[in-house]
Amino acid sequence: METKEKVRHRKTESGRRLTEFMAQSYLRLHERAAAGDFVVWIAIIVPAEIFAGFDGVVFAVPESHAAMSAAKGVGPLQCEKAEKLGYSMDLCSYARIDIGTHFDGEKDSPTFGLPKPHLLISNNNNCSLLVKWFDVFHRAWNVPHLVLDVPFAYHPQTENEVGYIVAQFQKIISTIKEMTGKRFDIEKVREAISYSREAYRWWKDFLLCATNRPSGITAFDSFVQMAPILTDRGRKQLVEHYRLLVEETKAMMQRGEFPVPSERYRLLWDNIAPWHQLKNMSARLAALHANIIAASYTYCIGTVEGEIDLFDGETEDPLRYLARMQNFSVCPMGKELRKRAMSKAVETFGIDGVIFASNRSCKVYSVMQMDLMSEISAMHGIPCTMIDVDHADIRKYSEEHAFLRIEALLEQIERVKRGKSA
Repeated sequence: METKEKVRHRKTESGRRLTEFMAQSYLRLHERAAAGDFVVWIAIIVPAEIFAGFDGVVFAVPESHAAMSAAKGVGPLQCEKAEKLGYSMDLCSYARIDIGTHFDGEKDSPTFGLPKPHLLISNNNNCSLLVKWFDVFHRAWNVPHLVLDVPFAYHPQTENEVGYIVAQFQKIISTIKEMTGKRFDIEKVREAISYSREAYRWWKDFLLCATNRPSGITAFDSFVQMAPILTDRGRKQLVEHYRLLVEETKAMMQRGEFPVPSERYRLLWDNIAPWHQLKNMSARLAALHANIIAASYTYCIGTVEGEIDLFDGETEDPLRYLARMQNFSVCPMGKELRKRAMSKAVETFGIDGVIFASNRSCKVYSVMQMDLMSEISAMHGIPCTMIDVDHADIRKYSEEHAFLRIEALLEQIERVKRGKSA
């Protein structure tokens, strides 16, 4: 399936704005920490909006720092630093990147590392390794570590589960009050949630640009543009960024500007973004007239278990809303819920085939993929394939091996299309 078409990686105004947004976000974090603010390191699922209820409390997200490090090309360097300290190469590359960074004095980090925390908060439903990962810093720096115990989602969250999670949020609040002596204002949390919800609405509008033929976006656009959701939830600036992103994307579509104008194969990606391959993979796919237009990693943002549409419930009690949102990632979902959400995405975006990326660093994301691949293919009559990746360690990825399978997938899709038109 060869082609001579040349594809350029486009740098849009939204891309330039994102670069500035993220630079300012990390700069603000370092400045506030230097000024004496209380620093909390959190896992991505931990509700960042809670910290808006305190003056002088900031949060940092090690997973986001690790993803940026991988995207900037320093992932293997930082991983090797952790491995030289005795950490296994089989551990998650995100964990190895952060351990390597912070125990080498923050050197080689694209964000100058993260300011040292006063409190660590991990969770066990999205990634069980996070607890052990954060415990490394708990032991090394003698920093308190709270673990959110969120029930795994084999079904929509029950009332008992909501109450169980809210009680743990109250423990976080009381711990910070005790450690800082600061007052907590639930109304500021409510305001922060309103900003997050509005940002999610714009985010969903952005993802829906993929329903157009050809798609107005690639999944690689959504991988990159999701970054502020991790670092800046609860802030008004997040809303403005996504509003401008949607307006720009729709304006480009109206002008007939599409990332893959010759799009013939519309694909879905299942797993974390391959951060070290964003440019190479998107360009190589486009040259094959293929576009990964949607991804389970990004269509789940702003949703609850088994859905792809925005969650609009639980608006009265801020902590209840945040508890319901503890299952927005697909990782803490059982197979039937993941299949339900993926099936809706296949139908919504007009997917021709699915790439299941078996991720050597994320077992919980990858563990159900063989069954999902078989069942989604049977349900929708579309071809699927599985490739080996590591989201942040390029040493565990073979581009040629991956594209051998991807090109075979495109050939299968072509046969299905011809069969339907016969």
